[in-house]
Amino acid sequence: MAEEELQIEETGGKKSKLMLIIIIAVVLIGGGGAAYFFLFAGGDEPTAAEELAAEGGGQAPMADTNASVGTALYVAMPRPIVFNVPGSGRDRLVQIKVQLMVRGTDNEEKAKTHIPLIEGTLLQTFSASNADDLVTEPGKIELRDNALEAVQNALKDIAGGEVVERVLFTDFVMQ
Repeated sequence: MAEEELQIEETGGKKSKLMLIIIIAVVLIGGGGAAYFFLFAGGDEPTAAEELAAEGGGQAPMADTNASVGTALYVAMPRPIVFNVPGSGRDRLVQIKVQLMVRGTDNEEKAKTHIPLIEGTLLQTFSASNADDLVTEPGKIELRDNALEAVQNALKDIAGGEVVERVLFTDFVMQ
């Protein structure tokens, strides 16, 4: 009788171990399949640039402007721009840290050469704004777009082309 109980317990332990091994194997196989799917699935469709290159006889599309040629590089203004703006209740003090996105090393060097001109243009553009507009997100976007246009116009006369592609605010503080 005691031997029969021992045999029953031993076979039950083997079945639970076998079941545990099967469950672990299924989970590992399922996890591996999911990982393969997420890493290697999709992406067989050609991108828009590849389609244009295929239609154009195998040549990559050429950009029209000098600002879109080359890799994106960022030129940081050495100091934040601090200025006063009038508001409906009171005047406000604003501090903005700016970086310029340029394309290619040639435009990067031109932008670094003309940093005093860029800082002066940005200060003039920022000072013409209103504190009530700068509180809102659309007001900040409009200020950024106006700054880009002013910097491009100033550099077009001096450097002979559009050097700066975007003006980016990396810090914006208004008191």
